[in-house]
Amino acid sequence: MNNSDLAIVILAAGKGTRMKSSLHKVLHPLGGRPMLHHLMDTASPLKPERNVIVVGAGKEQVEASVGHMADIVVQEPQLGTGHAVQVTKDKLHDFKGDVLILYGDVPLITQDTMQKMIDTRASSGAAVVVLGFTPADAKAYGRLKVNDSGNLDAIIEFKDASEEERAIALCNSGIMSLSGEHMFELLDALDDNNAAKEFYLTDVVEIANKKGLNCAVVEADEQEVMGVNSRSELAEAEDVYQTSRRQYFMDEGVTLTDPSSVYFCHDTKIGCDVTIAPNVFFGPGVTIADNVTIHSFSHLEGASVGEGSSIGPFARLRPAAELGKGVKVGNFVEIKKAEVEDGAKISHLSYVGDARVGKNANIGAGTITCNYDGYFKYHTDIGEGAFIGSNSALVAPVTIGDGAIVGAGSVVTMAVEADALAIARGKQRSLGGWATKFRTDQQKKKKNKG
Repeated sequence: MNNSDLAIVILAAGKGTRMKSSLHKVLHPLGGRPMLHHLMDTASPLKPERNVIVVGAGKEQVEASVGHMADIVVQEPQLGTGHAVQVTKDKLHDFKGDVLILYGDVPLITQDTMQKMIDTRASSGAAVVVLGFTPADAKAYGRLKVNDSGNLDAIIEFKDASEEERAIALCNSGIMSLSGEHMFELLDALDDNNAAKEFYLTDVVEIANKKGLNCAVVEADEQEVMGVNSRSELAEAEDVYQTSRRQYFMDEGVTLTDPSSVYFCHDTKIGCDVTIAPNVFFGPGVTIADNVTIHSFSHLEGASVGEGSSIGPFARLRPAAELGKGVKVGNFVEIKKAEVEDGAKISHLSYVGDARVGKNANIGAGTITCNYDGYFKYHTDIGEGAFIGSNSALVAPVTIGDGAIVGAGSVVTMAVEADALAIARGKQRSLGGWATKFRTDQQKKKKNKG
């Protein structure tokens, strides 16, 4: 198929009241990415010539989210799914290729299924291709009545179906592909002669058959066509998505000790022979190289981790954390906007932000880079092979030279030369017998109060 022969229409005019949210329904995230963007990204490799999104309420939110990636068309008033496609006429009246009609709240349809619909229309010459599915429980879904020749005779709404028709297992997903050549001929023939006084897209099947045009069916997995209309359904879709991502990574050579407790983002990238312990969360923008171990209860977002590194447990890598090869980030360590070079170790209870940690440097427990004065952020530079003693505060902007040592408990406010020892703490003194006298005095006070 020529790429210029495909247009994508995404229906997103519903108000989504069941979500109980000020955010447009189709912009709620799945795997860290809005549902609408899932659809657009899935269709993108098919290289559609045109992308049209039909919106109603919340138009500004959708426009801001998609930018110039699609044309926005407003359906107002909202008179049914058929009417929603009718309002694309100004954008598609001259289009003669395939028009794939998707729903912004049905985000899990695969590229393979989209391609199968396109291929089926091309091979059969059908004016209409409907995507069906066979659910475990057919409930009140519309049924797809297919004749012995494989042509789709009708879409029968459950309330209108006979007992025999309700026994049909193949159900209507609502997703379809139309021939651009016949699309508006079919849409213009729709009427609102029904109780809801709406124009139903499903009626194009009956209209096409009456005109002697072929209608075909493609079948998808039930999970691909699940709709998201509430928070609970969003959680169900997230579970399906995460299950798919977990399987993908395990197939690619990643060990998940407890797959169901690990959460991935849509753009997570993981190399070979990586081991991920239970209860690890990946936010957007994470890249993990080969042979990395990520221990339990770690949270990663916007970070890259070099080959052979070890993260966690209970570690947090925030955006722009860039770790080299063989880096160790231990328990209760937080790293933000920092470059940690090969072989460096930050093993316990530390915060490193707006910093560079040189090769093979060792950051002791409780070390803090003090990078913010309440108004501006400042940089800390820790040289190669430097050793920072426990419970040290490095007050940025400050530089610790290569091979330098900072004594434990220091508050460093000035540059430390390479290979120097810096100690910045109060001088310790010892008062003999003071503790005994203190205890005696306090015990007398307590006794007198009693």
